[in-house]
Amino acid sequence: MVYLILSVLSSTLIFVVFKLFDVYKIQTLYAIITNYVVACTVGFFLYEGPVGITDLTNKPWLIGPIVLGILFIVIFNLMARTAQVSGVSVASVATKMSLAIPVVMGMLLYGERLSALQIIGIALALVAVYLASIKEKHIRIDRKALLLPLLVFLGSGIIDTSIQYFEEIHLTDQEIPVFSSMIFGFAALTGFIFIGIKSIKAPLKINLKNIVGGIALGIPNYFSIYFLIRALRSDILSSAAIFTLNNVAIVMCSTLFGILLFKEKLSIKNWSGVALAILSIILVALF
Repeated sequence: MVYLILSVLSSTLIFVVFKLFDVYKIQTLYAIITNYVVACTVGFFLYEGPVGITDLTNKPWLIGPIVLGILFIVIFNLMARTAQVSGVSVASVATKMSLAIPVVMGMLLYGERLSALQIIGIALALVAVYLASIKEKHIRIDRKALLLPLLVFLGSGIIDTSIQYFEEIHLTDQEIPVFSSMIFGFAALTGFIFIGIKSIKAPLKINLKNIVGGIALGIPNYFSIYFLIRALRSDILSSAAIFTLNNVAIVMCSTLFGILLFKEKLSIKNWSGVALAILSIILVALF
């Protein structure tokens, strides 16, 4: 349970750092790529095994970090595009509602069983995520733009399910740091290729603020994945319960941090979402 709490706190800190990006006018894309480099470096520092190219390329789970690294960048850009086309609320809801995918896959692939109260808790969690994420009076989605939030939903769910799969089938405790590190490493590599192509049209400019922002983001970003995998390995709760608690607690903590640090105002729906989130956590964790 300690690892789950640390994962939630790390993910919530990511939210705080993103908010500060707006305050200090940091360019998100360049900071994101820097953050992946930092997260990758942190993981290699924590890994106690050999880190030679031959050692790493012979790992049976090598395809996992490659695919996940690419997905991290792709989904990030899809989230940004969704926010631009359909609104921030749509992007947020699509991302967090994706918890349904690893929950269902945990039951289908690994035979996980949930009590009736836990199932009710997960259903309430989905409603809580929706209500707490709404920052606009109405969420409107152009039917033509429906593909974007759908891709964000599926992509985010695939990322969580893939992490669950590799944790379940391939990883040892010792390999968790390097596995997490390589995900961010391949994400960084994909990002460098992206901005390299982009720099053909517009020359790349190094900005110290973007680098500092990336460092501030990279450390909690790494530990959000590291502690999540540790939580999945703890066997205290099913993976369905872990993903539910993780997502709902992140939404709840991020909302509360928004009030305390950034003076955000919540609607009645938002407060209802926070209340439902607390109830869902009780039902999933204690029953």
